[in-house]
Amino acid sequence: MKFIDEATIRVQAGNGGHGCLSFRREKYVERGGPDGGDGGHGGSVYLVADPSMNTLADFRVARRFRAESGRQGAGRNKTGRSGEDLDVMIPCGTVVHDVDTGELICDLTEPGQRQMVAEGGRGGLGNVRFKSSTNRAPRKTTNGTPGEGRHLALELKVLADVGLLGMPNAGKSTLITAMSQAKPRVADYPFTTLHPNLGVVRVGRLQSFVMADIPGLIEGASEGAGLGIQFLRHLQRTGLLLHLVDIAPIDGSNPADVVKAIAKELSNFSEDLAEKERWLVINKIDLLDEQERAAARDRLVDDLQWEGPVFEVSAATGEGTDVLAQAIARELEAD
Repeated sequence: MKFIDEATIRVQAGNGGHGCLSFRREKYVERGGPDGGDGGHGGSVYLVADPSMNTLADFRVARRFRAESGRQGAGRNKTGRSGEDLDVMIPCGTVVHDVDTGELICDLTEPGQRQMVAEGGRGGLGNVRFKSSTNRAPRKTTNGTPGEGRHLALELKVLADVGLLGMPNAGKSTLITAMSQAKPRVADYPFTTLHPNLGVVRVGRLQSFVMADIPGLIEGASEGAGLGIQFLRHLQRTGLLLHLVDIAPIDGSNPADVVKAIAKELSNFSEDLAEKERWLVINKIDLLDEQERAAARDRLVDDLQWEGPVFEVSAATGEGTDVLAQAIARELEAD
């Protein structure tokens, strides 16, 4: 299924029921007086975070959601039935804005978290409410108020502890496959990954963390080039970024230039994202012997003047992935 991370929907709360104009009429009871009941309240619309959902794909078809309206009041002081509230299930990690005002309504990150986004109308008053010592037979009622309607923009930001970033074909999908049970598409051409993939990495019996793989970034991504820019928002929720770099690119490019280019795109997209802790992960070390590997690593670190943690892995063979996973687990536990 294609990954859908943005959607626009229309929500409409139920209208309140009208108040009833009625007078008591029973045999042998003269001038029984008013007995018109109030209208029922309209149902409200709520958004609820559902951990079983991972895309907004359902909203490609279902775009309008309406809660039930309240029923009109009746004679014998009967209040109309209130409308049922409507729960709209959305994935955890969804940010909701009002399309018309730009207002941030909510950011649902916890399973079961619930937010009212459209309030139901109030029920109208029946004529019994207007009875007084000077007005024994009121013919006044009020109508129910309309329910609130809104256009909402939904934006999904996946929830992950660790995010992978790198150029296309850096080996991100292969790495997440090697470290977790995720099964992303892997091929030997650029932009194989067309949507974010999540994988749970288990470290021992009791520790685990969630890793996110997004489509590869290229230079100019922050201006719309390539595929990754529309998914960069997903990295904003991660606690740690792994910058994956191919140590032996087949096109002969300089790995240091690749790292700098992506770092620039991160800064252009979001300063907060650029300031997140980032580890350098050198991939495809199986393509070099030990001497070449050490020389390439030292050259890359020197060119970048890198001061953070550096790891060497082979996503294809699994070499170094256990060490990386344990280091990530310790880092996340410390935080």
